Amino acid sequence: MEKHPLHLKNPELQTSPEVDRAVERQERRTDQKVPNDPTERIEAYLDRLENIFLNPDERKRERNLEMFRDKIYDTLVIKPEQVPESYFELQKQVAREHGQAIENIPLNVRDQMIETIIADQKHSLDQWIDYLTSEDVAYPPWFKYLVWRNVIKLSQFDKTLGKFKDRTESTVAPYPDIYRAPLAKILDIYEQAIKDKTNLRDSEVQANFSKRFAKLYAELISESLAVRIENKEEVKGVWVKYSKGNMAEADKLFESVQAKGTGWCVEGRTTAQNYIKQGDFYVYYTEDNNGLPTQPRMAIQMNGTQIGQIRGVLNHQELEPIMADVLETKLKEFGPEADSYQKKNSDMKKMTAIEKKSQSGIALSKDDLVFLYEIGAPIEGFGYDRDPRIAELRQGRNPEEDMMTIFECAKEQIAHSAAEIDDDTIAYVGPWNVAVYQIIKKYPQIQHLYESFPDQKIFMMTQETDQRINSLAKAEEVLKAKNIYISNWAQDILQKTDFSREAKTYKLVQFTVEQLGFSSGATTDQIYAKAQELGLKLCPAEVGPRLRLQYDGKDWKLIAMKQITDRGGLPSVFYLLAGGGQLGLYADDAHPDRGWGSGRRFVFLS
Repeated sequence: MEKHPLHLKNPELQTSPEVDRAVERQERRTDQKVPNDPTERIEAYLDRLENIFLNPDERKRERNLEMFRDKIYDTLVIKPEQVPESYFELQKQVAREHGQAIENIPLNVRDQMIETIIADQKHSLDQWIDYLTSEDVAYPPWFKYLVWRNVIKLSQFDKTLGKFKDRTESTVAPYPDIYRAPLAKILDIYEQAIKDKTNLRDSEVQANFSKRFAKLYAELISESLAVRIENKEEVKGVWVKYSKGNMAEADKLFESVQAKGTGWCVEGRTTAQNYIKQGDFYVYYTEDNNGLPTQPRMAIQMNGTQIGQIRGVLNHQELEPIMADVLETKLKEFGPEADSYQKKNSDMKKMTAIEKKSQSGIALSKDDLVFLYEIGAPIEGFGYDRDPRIAELRQGRNPEEDMMTIFECAKEQIAHSAAEIDDDTIAYVGPWNVAVYQIIKKYPQIQHLYESFPDQKIFMMTQETDQRINSLAKAEEVLKAKNIYISNWAQDILQKTDFSREAKTYKLVQFTVEQLGFSSGATTDQIYAKAQELGLKLCPAEVGPRLRLQYDGKDWKLIAMKQITDRGGLPSVFYLLAGGGQLGLYADDAHPDRGWGSGRRFVFLS
């Protein structure tokens, strides 16, 4: 039997504990022995991942993703020792072509290059994971999994040759970009194949599609890239509403975007119909070369009465800057529901203004830089990916100089190591661990803390308790009023949480398991014991719900606290996360021997 691509990439995978567990689970479920073959064993593992990542409960799916993302990286991301020497030779050749003669690449530079390769591969996988697990993407679950099973076998798309490059264990390129319209068309073709071959089981058609997937995807991408929008500078147009539940209008929507280069999923008939089942669909059409409104430029997809997503026609379906005013006027029709989208529209206008300033050589103000570096809040756009202008504008700037403007300080007042911290230090940007924290505590004038600027802000917070939240009932009332999701397990331990009735001040600080001294991960007991040794304390349980009310970040934060038993008898702790974009309060099993990866973040009491 031909070896599975994942076995070639990671030969140890098929003997790993997670694959062993998946095989045992399948054998119990089917009462059949899984052959002791790498390909069969890995297939059982992938089937297990299907049940995990396509769970119909969105919040469980979010939790699963956070828990298993590192395992996906271990399985699919290149290892440092697998980066071929030919890659470095190619980089030396490129340098020579640019007039830079390099005989040997220093080890530290090689390490940086490898880190970049790994980071790019992780990012490309994150894009696929987030896309295929989003409820806003109207593909049936089985199709999302079919796509996942196939794209992880592919490297980048070669636009010149019109095909995908082969992926091997030494491939340094990221995983392929997402082309949404071609994927929707593949779904249409698949659905038709099922209808045409009624004597075949779905699994047989799916197996046939897996063999053809790369070629078919490549052909449809080539067709899509060849299409261009007519009269692209035109703004004048009309909004057209396609009504929920009207399949005839779904067909009209589908037909209106054919060969128009939108890249939208509704270029697939099945996907267009699925969206119309969920809610109304609005499209803004501008005039073509004949003065007719036939060019789709913006789309608003509704989930019932809620706005599901807004898309444009730039890369990653970002909105064109010239369409901002048209959209702003339209959004006023939706009332308060559109507030978050008005914020996105405002952010895009600010980005355009900053871009124009930069192009004209006008110096950016402190407010401009605070916005560009996302100091107060992330920049939000309408596309599936971050606005590429953010990285482009930052790339041409000197962060050290910009920090002085943002922090309103001199260069000497920014410390980059513990040894540089003194009474004049205003900002610290450097390595983070408990030893550094103990030094920083002595200098209360330090206002800005980053591991790296601006992407890794250090979490330290003084929490003043709200005396009005002094009971379980009041806590639940306020959490609900802020639209914070409470998982069943969090509800269990929330019921047993004591809320102080007088004012309290909690000084909170966050460290990863690695920053506590465990580079390979550790158990709950080991983490708690080490924290105590380092002078950190466990948080009262009330810190969890109180922090969720005060902290709007969407990252995963575990509350280091004395465990509380949930309904299943498991000793659990609170954690914060945003499931499907909604802030949530969750609980996780934290029994004494529970293992935690080195990157897990715990919040302690100082």
